[in-house]
Amino acid sequence: MPPKSDHKTVPAKSGTAHPAPQEISTALSFLGFPDRLGDGSTPRAVIFGAGHGSTYPGKDSSGYALAADAIRLASQEDAPLIEHWDFDLGGPLFDGKPGCCIDIGNIPTTLHDNAGNRRQIEAKTREILAMSAVPILLGGDDSLPIPFLGGFAGHGPVWILQIDAHIDWRDELHGERYGYSSPMRRASEMPHIAGMIQVGLRSVGSARRSEIDAAQHYGSHFVTAREIHNQGVEAALHHIPNGAQVVITLDCDGLDPAIMPGVAARTPGGLGYTQVIDLIAGVGTRARIIGADIVELYPPADINGISALTAARLLVNMIGTIARQD
Repeated sequence: MPPKSDHKTVPAKSGTAHPAPQEISTALSFLGFPDRLGDGSTPRAVIFGAGHGSTYPGKDSSGYALAADAIRLASQEDAPLIEHWDFDLGGPLFDGKPGCCIDIGNIPTTLHDNAGNRRQIEAKTREILAMSAVPILLGGDDSLPIPFLGGFAGHGPVWILQIDAHIDWRDELHGERYGYSSPMRRASEMPHIAGMIQVGLRSVGSARRSEIDAAQHYGSHFVTAREIHNQGVEAALHHIPNGAQVVITLDCDGLDPAIMPGVAARTPGGLGYTQVIDLIAGVGTRARIIGADIVELYPPADINGISALTAARLLVNMIGTIARQD
């Protein structure tokens, strides 16, 4: 599966002490969460997975389709510990609010049924929002945020915090306008999107001068990985208006490959785990998280399950931050 830069190759699969991706059971839920609350109440957040979005012609995204269940598998050792103190969150996961998150499993997407996949992802996002719950999408490649963000129409204004090595502003690639090189370009065309902050940018990718110009003309705030390393997460957070509604879209290649090797475009110099959870916590303090996704985890390239574990811990921090919102 080629990465966003269109010229790199996917890293070879490394040995792992965990079950091979094809052995992962879809019966697993994240941290053992139920698929509904027993008392019929509304959950604070709803997790769902989607394996496929808008795949480029002739490409195979089946490796990305393993990501949601790889993250669920990585969470299982901590499932009995959700009431224990979590030092990332400053307290237990739900902080006295048990049962506020459910995992409804994966929606049945189909490779290369691009329009059908987009319809399903957007519809499920709308359905969760109609419950007054926060949707959390596990992907899948980086085309999934397009329909996910589209599902927030009628719930704006929405700001986007994107964590990614790339700006994703291609208008089209291989004739496809909804692929993984285009999510921020398509988001910029959505009337309910008020603005975006793109964090973790580094190295070279598919962006050319025309994409940079288009993003800057729109008003996107670029925050490079180097700026975060030098100035801290406030270099990104200060662009978010106080009290704004924010959707966090997290491409796993935004993190450094030392802790997130299971991606298609490994790029040195990425964000560290603590920087990302500080970004998540900072959004929860400054604004309000109304949705989140984690995409671009590529389990066939993972090493000893470390990427899935890191993604699972990031998801814990998202859920814990959401649970602490008023």
